[in-house]
Amino acid sequence: MRIGYPCQNLSIPSKFRTCRLQTLINEGKDKIKELSLHNLAELERILHWNYENNISFFRISSDMIPFASHEKLSWVWWEDEDMIEHLNRIKQLQQSFGLRLSMHPGQYTILNSPKKQVVSNALNDLDYHSRFLSFIGGTDMILHTGGAYGDKEKAKNMFINEYHSLPDLVKKYLRLENDDKTYDTLDVLSISEQCGVPVCFDVHHERCFGSSLEKCASLFNKVKQTWIKEKDKPKVHISSGRDSKSDPAHADYIYEDDFDFLMQVLQNTDVDVMVEAKAKELAVLQINERRNLDDK
Repeated sequence: MRIGYPCQNLSIPSKFRTCRLQTLINEGKDKIKELSLHNLAELERILHWNYENNISFFRISSDMIPFASHEKLSWVWWEDEDMIEHLNRIKQLQQSFGLRLSMHPGQYTILNSPKKQVVSNALNDLDYHSRFLSFIGGTDMILHTGGAYGDKEKAKNMFINEYHSLPDLVKKYLRLENDDKTYDTLDVLSISEQCGVPVCFDVHHERCFGSSLEKCASLFNKVKQTWIKEKDKPKVHISSGRDSKSDPAHADYIYEDDFDFLMQVLQNTDVDVMVEAKAKELAVLQINERRNLDDK
């Protein structure tokens, strides 16, 4: 089991850079290249730190290349020799350290929107993420289903239809995650049955619907079947509610009883766990320390 964290490292600390759209308009692609090369160097620092601290799972920020999928950016970054050199270094680290690297497009990347422009933007964003992952030896691109738009079954079918027309490279990395408001795990499983997308199980999101340990365990048994054709082990998410078990807001760390709950849900299935906690790598180190004590 690999246990990882997303995007930022508080211990180094990491300092990724981005810019406003107006900066892109005023300064052009050279500025975006400068920021992107800086961000890749920061990513290298994090991956080295992670390896030294026995963390081999990391979610990379979507903002590694600012405005990568925006129509105003004309820079073909995947053909830039400097970028390719830096991306290859990341891939070498991934291979040498045995890392699992993932990404998670943001809340505005929505495949089932009734608005064509929103879907078009989402397709561009998924193309960027999948292309980036292909350069660095990444494995997962996590996405939520989207909105219900007054008719959840119709919205599900819209997602399924869009999924079937996705490029193969996008399908290679895409995993569908249950959310905490609209699409629970059963909803996501029903979509997976129709299109074959692997399901990323978020145990806290499912608990936000009031699901018991028994129900979560039963759902996970179905979730892991969606990974049978994948070369990678199932990916799951964990967080602790800030004020209660069903609070969607994340706590700084993972409460011990919440991690124990997940272990019971998994029933000894080998998975990789993404820790979604505000303390980032510090939360992972705390979990690893607890597990080491339990093994003694």
